[in-house]
Amino acid sequence: MGSIPKSTKKPHVVCIPYPAQGHINPMTKLAKLLHSKGFHISFVNTHYNHKRLLRSNGPFSLDGLPDFRFYSITDGLPPSDADATQPVAALCESVAKHSLEPFCEVITRLNNDAKNDQSGVPPVSCIVSDGCMSFTLEAADRFGLPEVLFWTPSACGILAYTYYRELIEKGYTPLKDMSYVTNGYLETTLDWIPGMKNIKLRDFPSFIRTTDINDILFNYLMTEAETIPRGSAVVINTFDALEQDSINPLISKNPRIFTIGPLHLMQKYVQNHQVKQIGSNLWKEDVGCINWLDTKAPGSVVFVNFGSITVMTKEQLTEFGWGLANSKKDFLWITRPDIVGGDEAMMPPEFVDETKGRGMVTSWCPQEQVLKHPAIGGFLTHSGWNSTIESISSGVPMICWPFFAEQQTNCRYCCIEWEIGIEIDTDVKREEVEAQVRELIDGEKGKKLRDKILEWKKKAEEAVSIDGSSYLNLDRLINDVLLKT
Repeated sequence: MGSIPKSTKKPHVVCIPYPAQGHINPMTKLAKLLHSKGFHISFVNTHYNHKRLLRSNGPFSLDGLPDFRFYSITDGLPPSDADATQPVAALCESVAKHSLEPFCEVITRLNNDAKNDQSGVPPVSCIVSDGCMSFTLEAADRFGLPEVLFWTPSACGILAYTYYRELIEKGYTPLKDMSYVTNGYLETTLDWIPGMKNIKLRDFPSFIRTTDINDILFNYLMTEAETIPRGSAVVINTFDALEQDSINPLISKNPRIFTIGPLHLMQKYVQNHQVKQIGSNLWKEDVGCINWLDTKAPGSVVFVNFGSITVMTKEQLTEFGWGLANSKKDFLWITRPDIVGGDEAMMPPEFVDETKGRGMVTSWCPQEQVLKHPAIGGFLTHSGWNSTIESISSGVPMICWPFFAEQQTNCRYCCIEWEIGIEIDTDVKREEVEAQVRELIDGEKGKKLRDKILEWKKKAEEAVSIDGSSYLNLDRLINDVLLKT
């Protein structure tokens, strides 16, 4: 993989993720890749997440390097020391209103430093922003910079968002009343969306499930998706072999679509040890779970993690818990402190007794490392895109319980298009959890899913190999967009 010649003035990219865990992780990986290609990196978090990163990774973890530095700006929300994901709707509304000027101030400061030849900072030459932070396009216009939009969802999820406005125009949403969520209406099949044959309303990102035409999240995602043509390029954390049917229609909206995934596999090209060590987890990881997995037989453990945003009722938590207990299978279960709110994320003493020795429950973990562990035989997941593509890359089949956003779309593709998962009902019952866990680990269906996902794993590895599609796309992004100032 080529890099920028030393004689060339060093390009300087400002990276700004949407302020949530599932967006910060992939943006950090993309920034590390660009650094490995010779870019100076300025990484901009919100004040809130900057503090959380210092808490989880250590007080010196954001000191950075001379050419990989961290900055922070306001998200416009009231100050808080909570260790939890902020309310998504409030965050979307606030960031769009309050973060543009502080972001522009960071760019101005960086350019002034460059002008005064302070600290060896080159002038800003491009912006890489999360696709859900389109206010940064105004900053790019103001400073005359190219801007790459990095969309962290799946290509199929992004494509679904781009059809939100047509769903309104054709009368599919908003819903007449909330009974339409459960009365069979969401089983309506749509046959007019390019690249999404026989998709049902239930498979669209969940924000269509509203009766309010002014719903904040529905409108936010609709308008953000409509900025795709404005980007100098669009980057997606996927690979061509997996999602070509969804990528092709997106190319009609912006011809400069670059698939550069799976990003966590692309990290093998990051050689700088200090850069490799830069952490992006907002919760402290319990690495002890790896030692626990080392004691387990290959393919015997179900990994359970519902990501950084999913919340559930105490009843749902209980049903999942007893389903896992009754399956008699070993399991590693990640339950964030805020998954049901405060101290409620606790199972009763009899659950602890029942699962002693075969169950480990902890609050956060190094997920990529866990999924690669030979003891893992299946993944009970919320179908977030990072989790999905990491599971594919590790050859681990899934039980899918989507919570919100495009997780419903990812679930549909996993279970129907790619044949690597089975869906569990939203109204979760312990009997279904027990049956599906057993099927995934020991059953005939589980074997078929495992065989299929190993085929996709091989294709993911091919995409990131030298001369693979994602490898070449990174070079094309750099040479055709980021260095064309």
